[in-house]
Amino acid sequence: MKWFVYIVECSDNSLYTGITNNLEKRILSHNNRKGAKSLKGKLPVKLVYKETYSNHERAAKRESEIKGWKREKKLELILGTVAQR
Repeated sequence: MKWFVYIVECSDNSLYTGITNNLEKRILSHNNRKGAKSLKGKLPVKLVYKETYSNHERAAKRESEIKGWKREKKLELILGTVAQR
């Protein structure tokens, strides 16, 4: 099963990083107010970045790594100026 680490841009221009095994469904869930509670006041969200992993453990580790980054580094990743794993 494929797992995805993703970054969405919120309506207030903030960035949210998450993990899922069904990216399309997860983005729809966020925008239908059924996703993360922290996004409910920041809708709609737009997918701006994704990475694909072969298992949950690797994806979760990468999600944690990205969540620890400052906004500037996340923007560099989105723009392709930070190396992917």
